[in-house]
Amino acid sequence: MFSFNMFGEPLQPRPFNTQYRCYSVSMFPGADKQSVENGGKIIMPPSALDVLTRLNIVYPMLFKLTNRRANRNTHCGVLEFVADEGKVYIPYWMMRNLLLDEGDLIHIESVSLPVATFSKFEPQNVEFLDITNPKAVLENALRNFACLTTDDVIAINYNDRIYEMRVLEVKPGSAVSIIECDMNVEFAAPVGYQEPERMDSAAALPEDTEEEMLPEPTGFYSFQGSGNRLDGKKKNLQLPQEELLKKLPRQRGIPDYDYEIGFIKFWRKLPKVNNTENKPEEPDEFESFAGEGTSLRQAKSRK
Repeated sequence: MFSFNMFGEPLQPRPFNTQYRCYSVSMFPGADKQSVENGGKIIMPPSALDVLTRLNIVYPMLFKLTNRRANRNTHCGVLEFVADEGKVYIPYWMMRNLLLDEGDLIHIESVSLPVATFSKFEPQNVEFLDITNPKAVLENALRNFACLTTDDVIAINYNDRIYEMRVLEVKPGSAVSIIECDMNVEFAAPVGYQEPERMDSAAALPEDTEEEMLPEPTGFYSFQGSGNRLDGKKKNLQLPQEELLKKLPRQRGIPDYDYEIGFIKFWRKLPKVNNTENKPEEPDEFESFAGEGTSLRQAKSRK
C-alpha cells in the first residue's frame, strides 16, 4: 500500500524510529496473553499505528528492537496496537535475548527484511528428540512468528511444554522474514546430546569357537534311555553327544567380519579344501521305532 503525491508519483516510505518502555506479556492487562508469548510479535500503542500510517510504511510491518545499553538486538512483527501509550509488551523469551528488565527502554525502528530461504535450529534440550515429527511441530509454531534473527533463542509450546531453539543460521541474511515463504529447515544436534558408542563387532565379541556357539542340551528328549529285550540282548538307545548337538538349533550365528556394506552374498556351497569339494554333511533324519523286533509266537512250518 503506497500513497501518491500531486504528480502521481509514489511517496517514499519514511523510517519509524522511537523508544518505548518495555514490559513482558505477563504485565499486559488483556486476556489473550498466551498467543503473544508463543510467538514473535509484540503489542504496540495506538499512536504507533497512526504514525506508521502517515509514514507510508512498507507492509508487512517488521521492526528491529535494540537494547542500546547491552548492544543486543532482534527483529519482530506486530500483533495489535492496544498497549498503553508509551509502553510495548513483548514475549518473555525476547526480553531474555535482549537482556531487558521490566520497564527498561527499548529502541524500535521499522525495517524491511528479505524473505527466508533456509534456516537451521539447535534444540536447547535433548527432550526435543522425543517429538515424533519435529519439523511439523516447528512449522506450526513458526506461524506465530514474522521473522527470525541469527543467534536468537526462540521458545515454542508443544503439548504444554516449552522447547527452546537457537537460530544458528538463516539465509539470505542475518535476519529474514518468514511470512509466506518457502523455507528449508535443518536441525543441529541438541545441546547435551551424545552419540551412542558404536562397538566394533570383531573387538566386542570374544574369540568363540564353533563349539561354544552351540547351545547346551537342555530339556526332555524322547527315547533317550536304555531298554530291555526279551531275548536278553541290550541295545543302548542313547544318542552320542555329537549327534544330539546336530539336531538342536543354533542360538547364535557367527558374524561375517569381512562383510562389505552394499553387497549381498549367497552361499551356494562350501569352499573347496585341498582341491577337493567339501560337501556339507547331511544329518541323519530321526526315525522312530526303527529297531528289530522278535515275535513270541513261533511261525508254523508248512509241509
